[in-house]
Amino acid sequence: MPEGPELHLASRFVNAACAGLVFGGAVETSRCSRGPAVPFESSAYRISASARGKELRLALRPLPGALPAREPLALVFRFGMTGSFRLAPRDALPAHAHLRFYTAPPGPRLALCFVDARRFGRWHLGGDWQPGRGPCVLLEYERFSPLVSAEGKQPHLGHDAATEEGRENVLRNLAHKAFEQPICEALLDQRFFNGIGNYLRAEILHRLGIPPFEKARTVLEALQQRRPSPEQTLSQKIRAKLQSPDLLELCHSVPKEVVQLGGKGYGPESGEEDFAAFRAWLRCYGVPGMSSLRDRRGRTIWFQGDPGPLAPKGGKSRKKKPKGAQQGPEHRTEGPLLPSAARSRSRGARRGPPEQGTAQQPEGTSLQQDPEVPPAPVKGRRRQPAASGHRRPQRIKANTRSLEKEGMSAS
Repeated sequence: MPEGPELHLASRFVNAACAGLVFGGAVETSRCSRGPAVPFESSAYRISASARGKELRLALRPLPGALPAREPLALVFRFGMTGSFRLAPRDALPAHAHLRFYTAPPGPRLALCFVDARRFGRWHLGGDWQPGRGPCVLLEYERFSPLVSAEGKQPHLGHDAATEEGRENVLRNLAHKAFEQPICEALLDQRFFNGIGNYLRAEILHRLGIPPFEKARTVLEALQQRRPSPEQTLSQKIRAKLQSPDLLELCHSVPKEVVQLGGKGYGPESGEEDFAAFRAWLRCYGVPGMSSLRDRRGRTIWFQGDPGPLAPKGGKSRKKKPKGAQQGPEHRTEGPLLPSAARSRSRGARRGPPEQGTAQQPEGTSLQQDPEVPPAPVKGRRRQPAASGHRRPQRIKANTRSLEKEGMSAS
């Protein structure tokens, strides 16, 4: 699903594609859209975008003299599992284009479309970022690192609350119950790691050799002891961090690597050339030879070696084999959905990655576990009907009074 880098790349795409275009008319919503209607109409307006974590803000600004006279409007998008933006000819709209912004004549008749095949994406009016989300791991790095800001400027070297706010947003809240869970699950908590998703958490933990089911507080408490010596110069401190980055630093640098690849990052809508670069970049997520387990939310975490002390009891670790290797039924496992695989499947038999469910994500979901992802359905054993003529007798306990009390307490 789209993560922080993909939202950032999508905002770049919108700004580049719409830079010289003038849009006009009403914003159109598809009949099967799950998002609200957009009450905006103007004879001439421009579109720009910005991203923060796993959200993208689209700004619609009327040009001077446009009719009817109205104020600008902003929308904030969360992409869900398959959301993306495309610019297409007006008479050849892509499938699943649930929100459409049309260009004004006399220019080329185009449409900027929000495309979402699985319809887990959302948008809301007003332009406010979702409250409760932490600093963006990509664009608000100065709030994660007290040494170097995202622009490479030197901040104040004292205990500046502004520069340490993001890093301390994690370290000062280690008593929070969110850090009692495994580190692989804590990394999906958007209150602290805004922009980190499934493939990023696997890549970050793999580079540091951290078992995914190690307790989050145990991993992060070690960072409190990692304080630079006051005798070091600024260049020595920066060099030390570049040579041995910690988890919070990789939460910025690893997503940044994906952005630097260009293209659209990870996702079924990426072209084969775009995805080839991303696939070559991956070291752990879906890579042959790596193991996988489902976490408590049903999402698949990829790793190498020991899963850690908080691994789900009874969970069977599965290792992905290289293409061409013979796999028996006991070794088969689904990796991340590649674009080529997605296109080859028929529409009726198409299935998502193992961490993707089919239930609709309710509105107002908590930020604790990646709100765009619906929980995976829990599979249970179906009870087989008894053979005809051999019905098993029903057991009846003698102490009916205790049964009544239990039934009342469970209601």
